[in-house]
Amino acid sequence: MINDILATANEKMGKAVESAKEDFATIRSGRANPAMFQKLMIDYYGTPTPLSSLGSIANPEARTIVVTPYDKGALAAVEKAIRDMPNLGANPTNDGTLIRVSLPELTEDRRKDYVKIVKTKAEDHRVAVRNIRRKAKDELDALKKDGLAGDDDLSRGEKELEATTKSHVDAIDEALKRKETELLEV
Repeated sequence: MINDILATANEKMGKAVESAKEDFATIRSGRANPAMFQKLMIDYYGTPTPLSSLGSIANPEARTIVVTPYDKGALAAVEKAIRDMPNLGANPTNDGTLIRVSLPELTEDRRKDYVKIVKTKAEDHRVAVRNIRRKAKDELDALKKDGLAGDDDLSRGEKELEATTKSHVDAIDEALKRKETELLEV
């Protein structure tokens, strides 16, 4: 019973760490990265659809992204969604078959703004991990209250839960540190 609770918490915390890494990838650094567009949703005939399902995303140069929609009818919708992306600062060009996005050089102030955004996202994911820990701790306390587990087993389970939480929070902090270094690198 205790092992099931710990395994579930570990799995959920792992997903929170992966989500943090995906969120960090969507923040633009000095180089163009196709991952910036992974979570971009396009209004495709009235249905929100991820850009990765509507076309290919290539990175031919350091600061250029090329999006080639599978359906040429979606060109305008893709272009509009890219133009409306927050924190991008680029104006896409459409040549009738593909969309080219040239990203401008980041200023020092803009880099610092992105670092603040990344730190906020990291804190949100740390809170998510702590919420998972709290829920698992409540489940362990319920086992104790119902007399379904002994004090020694619960104590061991709580220590394992704390160690798991710390390792996942540390993983988020490490990903934050890497992204911050990437953002501040000129």
